Amino acid sequence: MINNEEFTKRLQKVIDFYGESASSFAEKIGVQRSSISHILSGRNKPSLDFVLKVLSSFPEVELYWLMNGKGNFPSQKKEIHEKPISEVKTISTSKIEQISKSEDKSIERIVIFYKDGTFKNFEHS
Repeated sequence: MINNEEFTKRLQKVIDFYGESASSFAEKIGVQRSSISHILSGRNKPSLDFVLKVLSSFPEVELYWLMNGKGNFPSQKKEIHEKPISEVKTISTSKIEQISKSEDKSIERIVIFYKDGTFKNFEHS
């Protein structure tokens, strides 16, 4: 569960870092000024759409840092080497379970992030 007060502090840190006013920040991420005001005042909690707009407009903001304070801001992103889709291997559920057992660890969930900002969450039941 997100701590709204802490989220508000981190959002204000982002706004200050870029030297934006609440109005200009709202314009840059494509939301109404009142949305920023309501989140900063604690009246409203941020929606997933709001968070994704912040992340897509300001790539230095890390998702985990913004949501729960873990990580860095501005991000110190490591270079990612993408493989062509032909080189990506699929892995079966049984193989994942086998890896999990061999390392004496249990997989809680897998999250797949897509380039368009959407994601899918797969939780172990």
